[in-house]
Amino acid sequence: MESFNQLLLSMDGLLGSAPWFPWVLLGVGFFFTLYLGFPQVRYFGHALKIVRGKYDKPGDPGDTSHFQALATALSGTVGTGNIGGVGLAIFLGGPAALFWMWVTAFLGMTTKFVEVTLSHKYRIKAADGYYAGGPMFYMERRLNMKWLAVIFAIATVISSFGTGSLPQVNNIAQAMYDTFGFSKMLTGGVLAILLGLVIIGGITRIAKVTSTIVPVMAVLYVIGALAVILYNYQNIIPSFAAVFSGAFNGSAAMGGFLGASFAYAFNRGVNRGLFSNEAGQGSAPIAHAAARADEPVSEGMVSLLEPFIDTLIICTLTGLVILSSGVWSEKHLNRFERADMTVVAGSYTDQEEQDVNQLFSFLNGKESEVRPYTGTVIVADGLPLNKEEFTIINSRSVAEDIQFRVGDDEFSGVLNVNQGRFVNENVAIWGNSLVHSVALTNLAFQKGFFGEYGSYIVTLGILLFAFSTAIAWSYYGDRSMIYLFGPKAVMPYRLVYVVAFFWAAIEDTTVIWNLSAVAIVLMTLPNLFGISILAREMKDTVKDYWKDPEHK
Repeated sequence: MESFNQLLLSMDGLLGSAPWFPWVLLGVGFFFTLYLGFPQVRYFGHALKIVRGKYDKPGDPGDTSHFQALATALSGTVGTGNIGGVGLAIFLGGPAALFWMWVTAFLGMTTKFVEVTLSHKYRIKAADGYYAGGPMFYMERRLNMKWLAVIFAIATVISSFGTGSLPQVNNIAQAMYDTFGFSKMLTGGVLAILLGLVIIGGITRIAKVTSTIVPVMAVLYVIGALAVILYNYQNIIPSFAAVFSGAFNGSAAMGGFLGASFAYAFNRGVNRGLFSNEAGQGSAPIAHAAARADEPVSEGMVSLLEPFIDTLIICTLTGLVILSSGVWSEKHLNRFERADMTVVAGSYTDQEEQDVNQLFSFLNGKESEVRPYTGTVIVADGLPLNKEEFTIINSRSVAEDIQFRVGDDEFSGVLNVNQGRFVNENVAIWGNSLVHSVALTNLAFQKGFFGEYGSYIVTLGILLFAFSTAIAWSYYGDRSMIYLFGPKAVMPYRLVYVVAFFWAAIEDTTVIWNLSAVAIVLMTLPNLFGISILAREMKDTVKDYWKDPEHK
């Protein structure tokens, strides 16, 4: 399993995490933005009218309303990425990462407009009586590239587990345990039953549930975020200043010795932007294919609202909460995750510039005097005795006030370290360091009017966001299964989806996350390739739409 995980990490390094991928993603969005004359600006008001039903006609083909399709697609994008993903982006890339998330969202509004329009245009009515669409249908029916469509559909099924299901419930179960003390098995069992009741009912029930959950979770989260931002109002302007200065002066320095170059902030911001709003990935067109509309362009216009809501509103609020609260550059008591921790030989501090530069180079794979530590750590009553021989780096910061525990008891004994990694897996290591992802957002939400109760908003937000994401991605997966194997494959897929959902509540899903990271790129690249080929057709389709006087 470890070798397979390493293979996935290597593949991701060549694909999604590679320096060229953000440029391809933004390049397609930039091209269509110019080619279509900034549709995300020109058609924004018209899109709002469509969502409100102004242009609806009795008998329009489809299974859901425009708003329900929008809510279903949003439920698939608004998830833990909006809570933990922003925290990870700022942790890795500094405040400038938020700027590049904005750029990705702005250009992504056009990309989503294009992919949804073309996919809706070539949707079909499947054998189960419901409409089915998505990039795989225009790839086959318009481009005659069945092989490309199959790759996309397979990648979508994989992503439905790796993005939409397993990590989502894993985060929910952890959050419910940390906040309320609920067992992970209980949380997974209850939510698996609820998930089954929703998705087995198909798109009509999915649309009804998501159109209820999405507004509730959005209002709840916005109230909680504003409670922090307004409480720290004096930091609002400095937060924006940090975002823009980091983006334009090529620096994104963070707390401790964690710094980030322009390239690092750019790469992390764009990637987290994609994972947040999914513009270009090709997932949202599957939801919008079910919308009642006889004009593909109208549904494309509805979809351009998604990156705006998901990233420009919700992710921005999360980012401002983290930046204005100040927790992003502070060290906090936490249990160190093995994946975030390394041990280096010698004694280093983040108060000395020379140490900071050497450690930064080491962590970023550059030439450095720092070397991984191999040796022993002697511990008495939970405290290291030979701490001058090594330095523990956790979450890219020098760890302080380190304690070693087994359960609730202080550990005493000798721990072995090999090439910077602790060999003993049963000893928990605690201390003060930087934190990231959901833990960072959770801390930030406690720095507002609600105090410690702000963490409840994060927990409930994760519950609603992640659960709705699992619902939406189940639909993406079963439409892909229909494409690959026909309607008979839908029910077995849904059953496996629910069982896996329960399993992931109590298991480590690291390998699934890494598999999903590869699958996302295998969805995105074929989709970007396909819509680029159909650029002329897209432009003509938009022109035809505006010829109808009813659309003026």
